[in-house]
Amino acid sequence: MSRIPAKFAALKEQGRTALIPFVTAGDPEPGVTVDLMHQMVISGADLIELGVPFSDPMADGPAIQKANERALVHDISLHQVMDMVAEFRQKDDTTPIILMGYLNPIEVLGYADFAKEAQAKGVDGVITVDIPPEEGSDYVQILRDHEVDPIFLLAPTSNEARIETVTRAASGFVYYVSLKGVTGAATLVVDTVRDKLDEIRAKTDLPLGVGFGIKDAAMAKAMSAFADAVVVGSALVNRVEANAGNKSAILEQVGAILSEMRQAMDEK
Repeated sequence: MSRIPAKFAALKEQGRTALIPFVTAGDPEPGVTVDLMHQMVISGADLIELGVPFSDPMADGPAIQKANERALVHDISLHQVMDMVAEFRQKDDTTPIILMGYLNPIEVLGYADFAKEAQAKGVDGVITVDIPPEEGSDYVQILRDHEVDPIFLLAPTSNEARIETVTRAASGFVYYVSLKGVTGAATLVVDTVRDKLDEIRAKTDLPLGVGFGIKDAAMAKAMSAFADAVVVGSALVNRVEANAGNKSAILEQVGAILSEMRQAMDEK
């Protein structure tokens, strides 16, 4: 079993909502990533979503697209991303790590080889943006055979039938994309997100995470009132870009944002 169910169970017992930060592996250069992962945990992260650099990140907005480009300058591969997870595991064997990316690098490696390496190096879940459950049954089963959770996305446009399909295939948690658009876009309407999560909860007992559009502590707090997890990405990636070349500033500023969010989310 991955570390994800135990983490959500512990948080539920504590009456807390998970904070899940996203950064792109290798951005702005490979030597930053593992230290940044540890800093995020110190600053209040409960799980970490680690982006696998890809040349055509279609679900992502400009901030994360540029993060992918910065990482790819260093030729960061899927193997190297999993090596970063293994390095992180030398000091932290409890924080769940989720890889987020696209199918092409996984297909090149092969589903079984990828799942085996992911398990061996300490990966707990995978979000593969561009493979729907209907086309991924073999992939999903292979991940589960290696105790890696396949995490799928739902959106504001997902109807009842789609919700049922996705929740049957998913494990670990379900990621609700709270906006129509790409990462970092638009402004969230809290009541609309709450209503959609109620609809999804009627179909699954899995924890529900909300991402896309979480930009500050106030929004993180608002979402934590009814979501099981809050995912923040572009707000952190923007700080990485602004401080590229200054590792200590990246750690400090990303840590500060997460600490503010964690404090706000824990205020009841």
